[in-house]
Amino acid sequence: MLQTVSDWVWWERLWLPVNVSWSDLEDSEGRVYAKAYQLYAVLPCALCLLLVRYLFERYLATPLANIWGIRDRVRLKAERNPLLENYFCQQTRAPSQADVSSLCKKTSWSERKIQVWFKRRRNQERAGLRKRFCEASWRCVFYFFAFAYGVLALYDKPWLYNLREVWAGFPKQSMLPSQYWYYLLEMGFYLSLLLSLTFDVKRKDFKEQVIHHIATLTLLSFSWISNYIRIGTLVMAVHDSADILLEGAKVFNYAKWHQTANTMFVVFTVLFTLTRLVIFPFWLIHCTWVYPVEEFAPFFGYYFFNAMLLLLQILHLYWAALISRMVYKLIFSKLEGDDRSDEEEDDDSDSQKERNHKLSHRNGSGARGRANGH
Repeated sequence: MLQTVSDWVWWERLWLPVNVSWSDLEDSEGRVYAKAYQLYAVLPCALCLLLVRYLFERYLATPLANIWGIRDRVRLKAERNPLLENYFCQQTRAPSQADVSSLCKKTSWSERKIQVWFKRRRNQERAGLRKRFCEASWRCVFYFFAFAYGVLALYDKPWLYNLREVWAGFPKQSMLPSQYWYYLLEMGFYLSLLLSLTFDVKRKDFKEQVIHHIATLTLLSFSWISNYIRIGTLVMAVHDSADILLEGAKVFNYAKWHQTANTMFVVFTVLFTLTRLVIFPFWLIHCTWVYPVEEFAPFFGYYFFNAMLLLLQILHLYWAALISRMVYKLIFSKLEGDDRSDEEEDDDSDSQKERNHKLSHRNGSGARGRANGH
């Protein structure tokens, strides 16, 4: 049974073009090919990156946050109430007006008090500003070094300047040491992000992030086994370039260097549009969709690889919509934080307004009384 499953999974027609077999990709004549078992190294790499991240955030990002005076907001804790706590955990974190009215009858609390309770309770589960700063700092540093390494690995390769060279001699293309380490580093990083998603700052696009990381790992794994390595390195470099600026903009925004953050975000928007909405679909996907059929007949791997690229492009369009909304805020209002983040709510703003109104009313009455007495 296991042998049958193995034979089906590794059926050559799934992974390789017609008239190409696994035996053709065995090391020979000075050529070294990628092996499926080498992907086992991705998990240890991801765990090592999680350790490096922990050390970076504790001994570099946190002291930097102290130097820049980045502090978490003082939060008011929600008053202990078992009934509301159970409703919060079992039903919903954001009750509707009808739900609030129903809870008023059960608790004998006012609507305003229940609304404040839920806001404070939601805030208790949100990450603080320092955590956001540390996470953004780590991603910014990683993307910077990964992109720099990608440039060093690609700058002298002919397929960087002529995309037809991506398929020259495919699939009998020898794997380079720089490609091996580039793949291992990138796949380890995305696996580490997937492993830490439940502990990281939860954003509005949480599900899209999960899909993105899984699609990326699937895409890179398939390209590794099928020897689509040349196009794989180009895809990684294109993605890393813009992410440096996005994370850097968030770092400076958390540090309240708003002018610098806004400038970096504008540059990021331009670069994101160029790389994800122009170069990626019209150069790279075109390269994987059109050029291969000039060399060999389409096969399952050809369609699967392009389907994964199209999935990433759909996510790019989704994030482009979010970025457009952030640009709108930047131009017409004040941009604060990451629009994808689950932002902290001002749980007592209305109460403060009410107190100010009452205080103003009392002061006004006192002034009128003194004037009449005079």
